[in-house]
Amino acid sequence: MTPTVVELLRSRRADAATRDGHRLVLVVEGGASRGVYSSGMVLALEELGLSGVFDAVYGTSAGALNGAWLLCGRARSGMQAWSDTTIMRRLIDPKRLLRGGVLFDTDYLVRDVYDGSVPMDFSAILDNATSFHPIATDAGTGEAVDLHPRIVDKRTLMTAMRATCNIPILAGPPVELGGVRYLDGGIAEPLPIRTALAHGATCVVVLRTRQAAEQRTGDPRVQSAIGSACIRMVAPGAVAAWNKRIESEAADERLLADLGGDAVLQIRPPEGSPRVDRSERRGAVLARALEIGRQAVHARLADLIAS
Repeated sequence: MTPTVVELLRSRRADAATRDGHRLVLVVEGGASRGVYSSGMVLALEELGLSGVFDAVYGTSAGALNGAWLLCGRARSGMQAWSDTTIMRRLIDPKRLLRGGVLFDTDYLVRDVYDGSVPMDFSAILDNATSFHPIATDAGTGEAVDLHPRIVDKRTLMTAMRATCNIPILAGPPVELGGVRYLDGGIAEPLPIRTALAHGATCVVVLRTRQAAEQRTGDPRVQSAIGSACIRMVAPGAVAAWNKRIESEAADERLLADLGGDAVLQIRPPEGSPRVDRSERRGAVLARALEIGRQAVHARLADLIAS
């Protein structure tokens, strides 16, 4: 009999082993600054002693970055960047966009923050028994791509982290890795549940950044048209994926519902949580959302894991 997700979490935490015939994976949703919610959730997993129980971690955009912090064992120190005003104002700068630059400077985030002021242990990720799977969108085909096979050292790992959160236009041109140009994974697979299942996942913990009642039904017509035009300029092959992303998100929700509660454990920000804009950079707002995400995991798992 296949155990429930919670039973598997409990047994693996107690035994500190993953060789039980099941494939337990963590899927982390992003959403630019909205990813602060899954950031707090990842911190809670670390606090509960669950960092090493997963066979693999899948993430898109900010979700992939959060997963990387879990795998390197520094989730607590890594989360401090969200409330650091200097970092957030340098990372997200609307005035820079008006000057012809980028709104989101992901190169600064990965190079100067993660490999500088708030150091990430890249070696720990590369050497981890839990495999890391950042998802990006192939700029030529519009398909979701798992970048795991392309990560072989620190340089390719850092490039993959930039690629998965490379929001078109707003974060600059496509990022090249292994001769292929990539855009933000949120275009093709905002929640990488299908990739995880295709790789044989039997039990899945899903960290969400939207409340249950917060699902998108579609973008305003003008916004959608502008988005399509921008994608067409930098990656015409990804236009179809961009136009279908709302439909894809709805299909993923149906898939998760069909999988049932035994195989999938979803954790979301609770009802009434503040909605965080993708370009939010105010430290107080982000710190509050991070703590809400952290408490959501503790409320859902602490007693179950201990029982």
